[in-house]
Amino acid sequence: MPRYTNRAVTTDNPEVAIVRLLARRKLTLATAESCTGGFIAHRITNVPGASKVLYGGIVAYGNRAKIKFLGVRARTLERHGAVSAPTAREMAEGARKKFATDFAIAVTGIAGPGGGTKAKPVGTVFVALAGGKKTQVEKKFNPFGRLLFKRAAASQALKLLMTALQNSRRPSSTLRLPRP
Repeated sequence: MPRYTNRAVTTDNPEVAIVRLLARRKLTLATAESCTGGFIAHRITNVPGASKVLYGGIVAYGNRAKIKFLGVRARTLERHGAVSAPTAREMAEGARKKFATDFAIAVTGIAGPGGGTKAKPVGTVFVALAGGKKTQVEKKFNPFGRLLFKRAAASQALKLLMTALQNSRRPSSTLRLPRP
């Protein structure tokens, strides 16, 4: 298990480091979750002090919720599907806008056992981080059972945010997101 270290904290749990770093830097976070069903927000809210940095989260499991609550465009869903980089991007950007936060992380994927295709097999997940002036999206593959899939996807989203925080001491408006 990786250790997350900087002057603020050393821990095996990225959510602990994330909450402490965001609080120290007076930055805020929102989540937009589909396939993880709120597991990212669950992990963050297990950390004392999370209420200072986590403004809220939306579990948008269905497409209607993605459109209505996160502002994902129907056209994006029609062209690319719910499990895609453009959808993950719009989910993260929509959550960031809705909650007026410095960062938002989003996940959308196929936990299985059904729902996969040749192009997007069960285990496919897109993780997005909106922060500063850009949004980064990464495609991952977690060919596990549903619970392990959710845990892996949540960890990948938290790691993406943690990496961005570790790689920069800059204010959020100029924060450099990690390269894929």
